[in-house]
Amino acid sequence: QLQLVESGGGLAQPGESLKLACAVTGDNLDDYALGWFRQAPAGKEREGISCISPRDDLTRVELPVRGRFNISVDKTKNIMYLQMNNLKAEDSGVYYCAARYRFSRKSIDLLCERSETAGPPSWGRGTQVTVSS
Repeated sequence: QLQLVESGGGLAQPGESLKLACAVTGDNLDDYALGWFRQAPAGKEREGISCISPRDDLTRVELPVRGRFNISVDKTKNIMYLQMNNLKAEDSGVYYCAARYRFSRKSIDLLCERSETAGPPSWGRGTQVTVSS
């Protein structure tokens, strides 16, 4: 069974950087579309931030973080990363990583858009990121 564990969250000031990691155990990263999601405070919906399909060498970065966040994977360690630069207050929230079995090159889009067409993804428990001066 796939297990995902996030780390690297914390407190940062506006303009600073943080790097999140998602350790994946239970299967090969090439068989999955993976992504980072953010849930801001006050009951907002969990939104896709950035997704990656290692087998297809595809990445997707959503507009609010484009140019500031970078997603990557280390297949040798089975870890997915999210490098977050030039952080803003609105980047605060709980960050979750997720993975769903890759069926096609479209799997990355279905994951990031939170489509349930291919079934629910596996989720980590989340890591808190707070950006405040």
